[in-house]
Amino acid sequence: MTGLEVIFRDGELWLGMMPGSLKALDLRRDPRFAVHANPGADDSMDGGDVKLAGRAVEVTDEAEVARFGEAIGHPEAFCLFRAAVGEVVRTSVEGDRLVIRSWRPGGPLVTRDRD
Repeated sequence: MTGLEVIFRDGELWLGMMPGSLKALDLRRDPRFAVHANPGADDSMDGGDVKLAGRAVEVTDEAEVARFGEAIGHPEAFCLFRAAVGEVVRTSVEGDRLVIRSWRPGGPLVTRDRD
């Protein structure tokens, strides 16, 4: 597993990683991605889990990558991908129910629950 940095900037989701990393090579070969996180504080499960999935589009213009790096205070070389989010899913436990909320671009928020 290789790490990547997830950045929300200018209303978009960006993925950054080290040049030549396995993750960058994987995304160049197959642009599908999924990022899974637990936004709960203090290692709790409060807030549930969130998954973002979609396709990553590499930013190859060196000047654009440099401007982005300067804006976020990242002076070293890195690979940058713009994320085209295709799905957002939040799974949480609310009382004694498992609640799954999902959204796709152009669609409504869909909520399903299970006892």
